[in-house]
Amino acid sequence: MLELRPVCEHCQMALPPNSTDAMICSFECTFCRRCVDTVLAQVCPNCGGGFCPRPVRPAINWHDDNYLGKYPASTVVKYRPVDSVRHQQFVQKLTTIPPEQR
Repeated sequence: MLELRPVCEHCQMALPPNSTDAMICSFECTFCRRCVDTVLAQVCPNCGGGFCPRPVRPAINWHDDNYLGKYPASTVVKYRPVDSVRHQQFVQKLTTIPPEQR
């Protein structure tokens, strides 16, 4: 079950459960779309993987209690601002490798 983390780990922009700006890696590191594109260069600073849009959990109980009311979003903030110099060095190692091959 995805945690649906509440903020961008870099800039702390609010990313509510219905946000279409939330991006995650396969370990669920969560960043806003702006940081993924402009700061991170599509490379997760924690694992080196790529990003995809975070799914939106339904707010309404459409089927079998699989909704936000029963499975609420996390309220735990993970604030891990990225050191841009170190991250750019990391990105340089991975820039020629597509995310699906890292």
